[in-house]
Amino acid sequence: MRRAEFITAGILALLSIYLMWKSTELEIGYVSDEGPGGGAWPFWLAAIMLICTGVIAYNAIKKTSPPSQSKEPLLDGYGKKMLLLVGGGIFGFIALIDILSMYGAMFVFLIYYLKVLGRHTWRLTLTIAVLTPIIFFFFFEALMRITMPKGLPFLEPVFNYLNTIIY
Repeated sequence: MRRAEFITAGILALLSIYLMWKSTELEIGYVSDEGPGGGAWPFWLAAIMLICTGVIAYNAIKKTSPPSQSKEPLLDGYGKKMLLLVGGGIFGFIALIDILSMYGAMFVFLIYYLKVLGRHTWRLTLTIAVLTPIIFFFFFEALMRITMPKGLPFLEPVFNYLNTIIY
């Protein structure tokens, strides 16, 4: 498991550096009369992620975290199974975005993740699976004014109705 910490820290550090580099294609400083540039949030979030990878590596070197003290292999049979199930669910989520919209895909993914993988009750699963896309819709569409993918045209009336609530 100690090797897994180093591998994870290395991959996340490379990803952080890449995201910081790509975010500099947009303005990362303050734009007068507008506020932070388009690359500011991605840059600083990636910088924070890079700092966190340093903490992960430091804990692995000092053997202060439980995984760094473990003698278990990188992934056992259960770990490999869960990696495939969760990774497959994420790929399914991405594939459903163009069909069901970002919010519909989120709903389906949360049901899969909470009920199938997490074995939670239907009450909790449906509560989270219904409320999360609605909250995200109003956050992105109303507050941030960022349009997310709407999926196939048959869903357009649903989003038109929700937009009438916003405006």
